[in-house]
Amino acid sequence: MDLNARIEQQMVTAAKARDKARLSTLRMLKTALHNKEIDLMRQLNEAETMQILSQMVKQRKDSIEQFAKGGRQDLVDKEQEELGILQEFMPAQMSDDEVETLIKELIAETGAVSVKDMGKVMKVLMPKIAGRADGKSAGEKVKELLSQ
Repeated sequence: MDLNARIEQQMVTAAKARDKARLSTLRMLKTALHNKEIDLMRQLNEAETMQILSQMVKQRKDSIEQFAKGGRQDLVDKEQEELGILQEFMPAQMSDDEVETLIKELIAETGAVSVKDMGKVMKVLMPKIAGRADGKSAGEKVKELLSQ
């Protein structure tokens, strides 16, 4: 079942269960996907859908961090609930060891030797980990491995 069908099904279930928070989050996700389809004037492919979902997850994580700094626990709780719902649609996350192994393979494949070559590695790495690992931490790991 594709992601859009899963979202639709979950929305119906949430509406029947009168789960307002879940329904609201799913509607927000569906709207974001629909708006992107309108911008592109075509259906989204799986990679584009995962990219939007990843962006939404990243936004929630950033918001949680900012609200926590501001002492707004009520908003932190709301964002964490939304984050949990969004993460249900994400593919299984890669472990740190898997990411590191992949980075080492790509460094060898691209012939990168210094931090100056980080862009080459990241260009090949990001499509492979999209939605399955955090790009920021992967970038830090690439930088660490290239500076050794």
